[in-house]
This record gives sequence, C-alpha cells and structure tokens, in this order.
Amino acid sequence: MSWFRRITGRINGRIATVALHDVCMAALSFELAVWIRYQTYGKPQDIFFLWHGTAIFTVVCALVFWRMGLYRGIWHYASLSDLIAIVKAVTLAILIYLPVMFVLDRLEHFPRSAMLLNWPLLVIFLMASRLLYRFSKDGDLRAVFERTDDGLVPVLLIGAGDEAETFIRGMSRDRLASYRVVGVVDHKRSRIGRDIRGVTVLGGLDEIEAVVNGLERKGRKPQRLIITWPKLDGASIGRLLEQAESLGLSLSRMPRLTDFQSGGNGEAKLEVQPVQVEDLLGRPQQVLDRAAMQALISGRRVLITGAGGTIGAELARQIAAHAPAHVTLLDNGEHALYRIDLEFAESWPELPRSAILGDVRDAKRLAVVFAREQPELVFHAAAFKHVPMVEENPNEGVLTNVMGTANVARACQAADVRVMVQISTDKAVNPTSVMGASKRIAEMICQDLSLSSSNCRFITVRFGNVLGSTGSVVPLFQRQLARGGPLTVTDPEVTRYFMTTREAVELILQATAAAPPGDEGGKIFVLDMGKPVRILDLARQMIRLAGLTPGVDIAIIFTGLRPGEKLYEELLHDGEAPQPTPLAGVNLAAPRLIDRELLSAQVEKLAAAATARDTDRTLALIRQLVPEMLTGQEQTTAVKAAVQAE
Repeated sequence: MSWFRRITGRINGRIATVALHDVCMAALSFELAVWIRYQTYGKPQDIFFLWHGTAIFTVVCALVFWRMGLYRGIWHYASLSDLIAIVKAVTLAILIYLPVMFVLDRLEHFPRSAMLLNWPLLVIFLMASRLLYRFSKDGDLRAVFERTDDGLVPVLLIGAGDEAETFIRGMSRDRLASYRVVGVVDHKRSRIGRDIRGVTVLGGLDEIEAVVNGLERKGRKPQRLIITWPKLDGASIGRLLEQAESLGLSLSRMPRLTDFQSGGNGEAKLEVQPVQVEDLLGRPQQVLDRAAMQALISGRRVLITGAGGTIGAELARQIAAHAPAHVTLLDNGEHALYRIDLEFAESWPELPRSAILGDVRDAKRLAVVFAREQPELVFHAAAFKHVPMVEENPNEGVLTNVMGTANVARACQAADVRVMVQISTDKAVNPTSVMGASKRIAEMICQDLSLSSSNCRFITVRFGNVLGSTGSVVPLFQRQLARGGPLTVTDPEVTRYFMTTREAVELILQATAAAPPGDEGGKIFVLDMGKPVRILDLARQMIRLAGLTPGVDIAIIFTGLRPGEKLYEELLHDGEAPQPTPLAGVNLAAPRLIDRELLSAQVEKLAAAATARDTDRTLALIRQLVPEMLTGQEQTTAVKAAVQAE
C-alpha cells in the first residue's frame, strides 16, 4: 500500500476539489452528449440509462487526468498551456474509453457519434470553469492567451512613449523576438490604464514594485526591466538599478536609434542592451551645431597633440568625420600612436595624415613639425594627468603640462596657426596637486596669449573626468570586479564630475566652432558637467550592473585620499564669474587678472627649476604662480569643517 500512501500524501484540499470538479464535468459531459444524440435521433431516453458507461468514462477520465497532471494546475494562472493539456487529456481518455467499452459490451446501445459531442463538451466544461475563476480574480483574460512556455523573456517597459511603441511593434513583427512585453510603467499619471498596441500602462515609475508584485500574482512576473524612455536621468536609472536588484530582475535599455542593427531583410533589428555606466550619468543629449563644426574643420589641416590618448584619439576620430584636408597625429608614445594611426588606416584610408613621434617638451622638434605640416587648427591634448604620478614626479609634470603647452603655443604663433585649443581640467580650479596647478599655469599662459596674440586665437576648454579614460576610476573598478573585488574608494564622501569621451570632444569642437573670433578675450570655456557623482555610489552601481550585490558578493573598502587628491572637484574659481553662452552645455568663465610680465618671468624660472630637477624650488614657484593651491588634506579638513558647521 506504499503507492497509495505516496498518492494520498500529495493530495491536499485544493487538489481534491479540482479533481472532484473535473470528474463531475466528465460525467456531466458524457450524459449530456448521449442525451443530445438520442434527442436528435428521435428516440429520447431517460437520464442515466447508460449509467455503467457514465461510470466507466468517469473512472477513465479520473485516472487519465491524474496521470497527466491536470489536477496540479493553479486556476489563478489558467492559460493556453492549460487548454492544450486539457485537449490532450480528454482526447486520451476517449481513446482509452472506446476500446474498454467495446471489450465489455460491444458498445451495445451506445451511439458512437456521441463521443464526437462529448469531446468538445468536456473540453469546454473543464476550461470554462478555469477561465471564470481567473476572470473573477484578475478581471482580465488577456493573459490567458499569452504563451508562457514560448521561450520568450517577459519584460516590463519603463516609459510609455514612441520608443515603447516601437519596441512592442518590433517584438510583434520579429519571428525571432526574444521578449514578451507584459506591461508598461510611465512617469505620466494620465497614461496609466491606457494601452499601447494591446499592452497596458500599469502604473507610475514610483509603483514598479507594486506592478511587479501584481504581475507575479497573475503568473506574469517580468524577468527584466527595459528602459524605453530616453530622457530618464541618471539618478532615476540608479534607483531603477537598485529596485531591479531588490526584485530579482535585470535592467536593460532599448538601443538608441543610432544603435539599431539591420536584420537580414533590411529592417531595423532591436537588440536590447545592458545599462552602462554612461547611462547612470543620465546626461541629456545636447543639440549640436554640426554645420558650424563642419565649417571649422572641412578642408583644413589639423594637428592633434597627444593623439594616442583618450581625448586626443576621440578628437582625431570626430575631426576625421568632418572631412579635414590633412590630419597630423602627434604623440610621444610609440604604441599609442601606432594604434590611432592603424585605426585611421582602417576607417579613413583616403584621408591624408601623418603619424609623428614627438614630445611637446622639445621646442625644436615642434618647430620642424609645424613648419612641415603647416597646420591651421591645433588641438593640444598632450598632458600628464595622473594626480599621484605627477605628485611623485613634479618636475616632469611641469615640463610636460606647463612648458609643453608654452612650446605648442609659441609654435602656433610662429606658424600662423588660425586656432589653438588647450584642453584643461577641473583639477586646475583651487588645485591641491601639482598636476592641477600645472594645468592652471597652462591655462594662464593661453589666457595671456588670447589677450595679446593678433594672428592666432587661443581657446581653453575646461571639463572634468572622462568616463573610461586611462587611469580613471571606472576602468579601475572594472578590473577589480573582474578579480572578484574588493572595490577601493578613497573616501566615503569623495565626488567627481563625469562625462563621456564622445560628449566631451563634441562640446570641445562645438565651443571652438561657435566662438566668435576675438570675443572670448581670455575667457575659459567650461563644459556643463551636470551634478557631481559620489564615487561610493558609482562603485555600488557598477557592482549591481555586474549582477552582484554590494557588500555581499563584492566588498567596498576605503583607502584614504592619495597625495594631491581632492575630496571634491570644482569647475569654477570664485574669481571666475560664470557667463552663459548660446551653446547648450557650454559656459564661459571670466578671466582672472594676470600680471603678464610677472607670469612670463615666473614661468621661465619654473622651467629652469624643473629642467634642473630642483624639486623644492619647482614646488615653491608653483605656489607663487598659483597662490590658491592647497594640499588635499587642507581642503578635506576645510570641507568637513564646513559641513559640520552647517
């Protein structure tokens, strides 16, 4: 009797109720089919006149339904798969019943055609009860007709605009689609309850947890959230990432229009992409004056220093897209120069170019290069930028960042270059490091030349950290994640400005193209970096992007600020009154007064000290030129004291 105990041990009250319902429906459908057949034949019979046939059919159905698991289905989640299971079970029961009855009484008094009526009646009776129960719970039967076993990933869309409609339409048309949309949430309350191509907007952005829980109760829980609202800001994406983690979901985004892939039939193919660190910035796309950028570059000879670096290489790519007459790639690193030159050979083979090994410290080498290449536009991106490294090697930082800039600027004047663009950094504002101070002195040199030069325009563009650049925090976190952690953060309160390399370079070109000649007058173009990002938050979000849990799967440890590092960065000095420009994403910083004769004399002394590797004198001269310079510890102490005072 062990088999009996195993069976009864699995039975609970709900299963027993379902089983009783199904065998009763089997008996009712059999009797009704026989009654209808005799009624239409003109020989009405009393009910249950074939009682033994009814009993046997009921027993056969009970055994078949149990064996095929019909009783285990949860009516609240009744769907097409349940209908298919019912059809199979009823068909098998009838196919078993007919030979059994033939053996027992040769089907005497039993009209064979009654089974043709019995089959649809029993299917309808079994499925109708399940559908009515689900409708009483959900008030909606659309989910019934969704194939839950179709191998598609159920997804919830974030945003009910044109992009969501495009995604839903694309999924419905693509035979190889990977996703099934089960709902939408949106920021506009007026859209809740309305449909997009049959998919309902179920709630607001602040109701995602309730929406997901409601879908789970209906057996339609999404496995992924997909962002289809392109204007969602970075803070909101960060909150979505946390919500997705708490709900056990992954977070993706719909590709941008420029990311669409073409399918084999020439139609755009939707490939959902994982959320990237760049998406967490949530920076709105600026409207660029590409016509002005084209007019600036097209048909002109362009030279880029530091062309193998992160900014220099992206400058080279975007400049190449605007049809210059010739591009000169200048870098002192053989491997970096080789890589960008190879990229040009593959992507722009027809574009005339020169790949030149050279150091901006070498004024004679620059003079030869400028005389031969005859550039009209110069973008100066060569610099030592790693704060701790320059802090350990201050003389080298000065020789490259200060004297290198002065050498390039003099070469531009001597070669009658139309425009020189100096790439600066937010670390030049109230610097706490040699690197920041050296870039501030480089700004001062270009500001002075901007006010005095008649044949060459000098433009300085200042911005913050570039995501993914060599030595920045994002690649560091990625390497640490690949090793299994921990992620190292210098201080819980440290913040930084970030923008993507592409955006930074686009705004550099935009500022250069749109600046009226002679109007900038020593002012510095400052790119709008949005709000600063707390590095601790960035670390946590990158862990979540990897599908892991901060503090559980990957630890975060604090190492303390390194020499020269600031607790927070600034884009403007108190003496640089910000001035708006017609360019979206670009402001002007009013120039601070500079004693030109003193600047020139001090820079020469600084060059001599750095060349002699007289570190003490180099540091002393830097502090004379940049009196607002503090140590990182001094800034941190002042900031924390101000916070406590508030």
